[in-house]
Amino acid sequence: MCGIVGVLGHNEVAPILVEALKRLEYRGYDSAGIATVNRGRLDRRRAVGKLVNLSDLLVHEPLAGKAGIGHTRWATHGAATVINAHPHRSGPVAVVHNGIIENFRELRAELAEKGLACETETDTETVALLVRHHMDQGLSPRDAARETLKQLDGAFALLFLFDGEEDLMIAARKGSPLAIGHGQGEMFVGSDAIALAPMTDRITYLEEGDYAFVTRAGVEIFDAAGRRANRDVQKIQLDATRIEKAGYKHFMAKEIAEQPIVLADAIKHYCRGGKINLPEELDFATLDRLTLVACGTASYACMTAKYWFESLAGLNCEVDIASEFRYREPPLPQNSFAIFVSQSGETADTLAALRYARDKVAKIVSVVNVATSSIARESDIALPILAGVEVGVASTKAFTCQLAVLLLLALEAGRQRGRIDDAALAEHLKALASLPGLMNQTLTREPTIAATAAAIAEAQDVLFLGRGAMFPLALEGALKLKEISYIHAEGYASGELKHGPIALIDKAVPVIVLAPRDALFDKTVSNMQEVMARHGKVVLITDAKGADEASYGTWKTLTLPELPALLAPILYALPAQLLAYHAAVAKGTDVDQPRNLAKSVTVE
Repeated sequence: MCGIVGVLGHNEVAPILVEALKRLEYRGYDSAGIATVNRGRLDRRRAVGKLVNLSDLLVHEPLAGKAGIGHTRWATHGAATVINAHPHRSGPVAVVHNGIIENFRELRAELAEKGLACETETDTETVALLVRHHMDQGLSPRDAARETLKQLDGAFALLFLFDGEEDLMIAARKGSPLAIGHGQGEMFVGSDAIALAPMTDRITYLEEGDYAFVTRAGVEIFDAAGRRANRDVQKIQLDATRIEKAGYKHFMAKEIAEQPIVLADAIKHYCRGGKINLPEELDFATLDRLTLVACGTASYACMTAKYWFESLAGLNCEVDIASEFRYREPPLPQNSFAIFVSQSGETADTLAALRYARDKVAKIVSVVNVATSSIARESDIALPILAGVEVGVASTKAFTCQLAVLLLLALEAGRQRGRIDDAALAEHLKALASLPGLMNQTLTREPTIAATAAAIAEAQDVLFLGRGAMFPLALEGALKLKEISYIHAEGYASGELKHGPIALIDKAVPVIVLAPRDALFDKTVSNMQEVMARHGKVVLITDAKGADEASYGTWKTLTLPELPALLAPILYALPAQLLAYHAAVAKGTDVDQPRNLAKSVTVE
């Protein structure tokens, strides 16, 4: 969601800024722009739509300068128009912003009384106007930015560039991530390390409330109280090939195909010598409760994990959507863990929920894909899922890796609580080790799944059904389909069908039934029969035994390898992803960057 990049370089920065913004396209955006200072003069270029439109504009209207800032905008305040695009400028200052300025209306009214009227619909323009106002009063750029930051409420990452200042950028963060990159006589700023990876591998992450004065000689960082702060310089390693399509048509297709490899990496990381390798501080033996908190796809991973923690460990487990969690002020037992799951590690609602839970529980644990993210840094224990960079907005490999790590946590909890002995644990880990191979087998069914998806693409409404741990998978399958194909889809617990959703069934509605041959199979098949009795078009996803018993009368049957029921949610995620992907391809939608969505949701 929105991307920021800034460069104080040796060479012309406009092409560098555009290339860096391309690496942030995965975050989702609807307009883009850059600003530079050249021979003391501040100027900017902005365009609506994809970055190619900005690139085309720069061909016809070049922008020179060795200092610059850039931005990809995901609209919050005001439509996606050139006038609302970043960078915003007022007089001698240009600013780019991720987040939301919550008190912008009050500030706008105060500025209007001083004769500084807004030209856009955005909250960000208010920041530029404030800095201009303070500079009009005689303050330097540094002091004007300081005074402006004191007046802002909300969540933001900000980067300022000034007329006449070719060796100064000012960066600030509150609730939205920002990283400083160190070069040889050059300095960089980015929303995340991916934007900066080709330019530097030395990164400093600003902490909550920090602001920084960046020059080519280095960076001065101050904390929220205005005191000089020392922040570590970290050496990062990002495999550039992991953010290329590598011959695939879409990043999503590549990331689906990578799942056997990354899942195997995660399993090897956490399983050694027949044991689960987790930090010693993770003591589940006497816990009263677990609370799992996440948003979107990650919340469905948590819902699945609830089944595992309760059945394997006998551990009471509650799952909350992060955006609701802190506002209802839930009581949290001191003798409990709170687990926060996020692909990016920067999800605003999840981070806010984590901060609410701090000091209320025994341990804050995070399950994240970015080990240097805000959620990871603010946790007592951070568990990486090791999925590698995920560019497609619709999460695929991160979801299955989240599930694997959460399953390992549940197995370890069961062992510590005396419900799983060494022999049983060894069997579970052996089965888990075989899962990447079963994923490879499943991916060989892709042509059949693609043909089914092409037929589903003609529908206006689709239902997904599942029982037990397959219920969250039904929710996830529906989410994937509507995210990237824009087909209306809903997921339901199979047993709830007769309590309302069955009214939607007719011959035009495909119903995807997730039904491995497990203890709940017969119950699920009964619900499936209710659908077929009302002329619903059933797509049964099951294993060979399930297909033999229940495929008669179905519209389509997709057969997956047999595996223990415990692992089915991880494997059955693949056909759900592939159905969504190929339905989107059939409809011609933007698979990697679906409309209105963002990869990293850094605003509430």
